[in-house]
Amino acid sequence: MVWYQQLGKIPPKRHTVFRKEDDSLFREQVMGTKGFSGIQSILYHHNPPTSFFKSAIFRESNPSYEEQSALRPRHFYTDNVNKEPSDAVMGREYVLGNEDLVIGVVNPTKKMDYFYRNGEGDELLFIHHGTGKIESTFGTIYYEPGDYIVIPIGTIYRVEPNPGESKFLVVETTSWITTPKRYRNEFGQLLEHSPFCERDIKGPEELVTYAEEGEFEVRIKKGDHIHSHYFKHHPLDVIGWDGYLYPWKFNIGDFEPITGRIHQPPPVHQTFEGHNFVICSFVPRLYDYHPNAIPAPYYHSNVDSDEVLYYVEGNFMSRKGVKQESITLHPGGIPHGPHPGKVEDSIGKKETLELAVMIDTFRPLKVIKKALELEDENYQYSWVEKK
Repeated sequence: MVWYQQLGKIPPKRHTVFRKEDDSLFREQVMGTKGFSGIQSILYHHNPPTSFFKSAIFRESNPSYEEQSALRPRHFYTDNVNKEPSDAVMGREYVLGNEDLVIGVVNPTKKMDYFYRNGEGDELLFIHHGTGKIESTFGTIYYEPGDYIVIPIGTIYRVEPNPGESKFLVVETTSWITTPKRYRNEFGQLLEHSPFCERDIKGPEELVTYAEEGEFEVRIKKGDHIHSHYFKHHPLDVIGWDGYLYPWKFNIGDFEPITGRIHQPPPVHQTFEGHNFVICSFVPRLYDYHPNAIPAPYYHSNVDSDEVLYYVEGNFMSRKGVKQESITLHPGGIPHGPHPGKVEDSIGKKETLELAVMIDTFRPLKVIKKALELEDENYQYSWVEKK
């Protein structure tokens, strides 16, 4: 779900002469998806975007998964991840993944001293804590807590956090991320019953063009490795662009919850969709208003999906033992639902102040080995009622 945007200077017609003050040409780049049949933007560079003078393999990027283990609910305390000084990409600690995406967290403490491009798919960053900016070939996005930031495949960017605590939830895909199709009409416009609208979505706020020369590294994720390309010009040398492909943000605080007389199922909280996954936002909302309503969710079976929850803030009304920054996994094939006593506790309650991000995948998720250090092994037994 995108619409036309333009920043900076562009010629009146595409694929035509566009000259600098010294009469040399700006270099036009068509950046799009699905060959030339998907969405695209056209960017105008000071230098050819292909002119790297050195390439190298930086490191492997294929996560190492645990061996097959018993089917069970899982819980990970991501507030226990390594908090050594690092940046928003190299500091990522992955927890779960499959063929379609990987899910992790990062506590960025410093500005990236390189640039990054994901050549596999779109990325989504959810800002739990912290403020800062993301500079990209399309311009600058300033972020704050609650922002979802969608970064399209192939975008060169770097993250500069402001001083203070920072924490992101990270979703890296091998495909695309967009808004739910059922909320859009045949022209792509969000419908009246959508829980958000175009006014809530923000693209890059300003385009800063760098013309400096030197040695600049761009790290690219592709396949099982991260590669390095080195340029003699600044990668963010775009003088202008227009089109439908660009980074954008949406704040979870602008999600307007859909409520009803009885408990509404998770799809009403959906915010994004991708290939074989959806992302939902659980936000503060009024509870159900039928006189005999049970606000807590009913027990339900994940017949064909795995359910992941990242807990942001508040007291999640159906769970015990989780806290801010917890990640839970409820795998497909077995039922799950409220902890003992939570159904009874919810009756008569008028509202919830919980905030959480849910990711449902339609292929099984696997646990990354390093995340086992964060696991609460007793979570699987927390539904057993104590006598």
